[in-house]
Amino acid sequence: MYVPKQLFFTKGVGVHREKLTSFEMALRDGGIACYNLVRVSSIFPPNCEEISIEQGLPQMPPGAIVHVVMSECATAEPNRLIAASVGVAKPRDRSTFGYLSEHHAYGQTAKYAADYAEDLAAEMLATVLGVEFNPNSSWDEKREIWRIADVIYQTKEVTATAVGHKDGLWTTVIAAAILLP
Repeated sequence: MYVPKQLFFTKGVGVHREKLTSFEMALRDGGIACYNLVRVSSIFPPNCEEISIEQGLPQMPPGAIVHVVMSECATAEPNRLIAASVGVAKPRDRSTFGYLSEHHAYGQTAKYAADYAEDLAAEMLATVLGVEFNPNSSWDEKREIWRIADVIYQTKEVTATAVGHKDGLWTTVIAAAILLP
């Protein structure tokens, strides 16, 4: 058993007449198609360093078993808007864990899906750290409460969106956080 020490984010879009191949094309676009991806739940490990995809990919030989928190969405409906997003909330105390969140949706803009995923990760972290707030508060009201509590260091997201292919080909979007030993 190991605790990942590094993490990077990626996203991709794929289009093909076959759904599975569309997914493969999205993985290729995100640079992660040549790995055996194992989906894991959504914990940002303690003391984990975020690195760039350019730093992360060379550490992974093709065929490697790689842990990933991934969101995906697909459609064969022409002109249908799809989104996949992964949000992250890092705690101020880096010796404790944070949260990653996966969100996928139809009909949402990139900004809406991104904000939703980021908000979801921050809310999960805030509640585990004992920050009390009204879950129906606006994003700005929650963010102000988190700022005052001073327990969340950073939030961010990676989001991919696409519009379904005009001829009904499968269109897939992925967003992912890759965890490295």
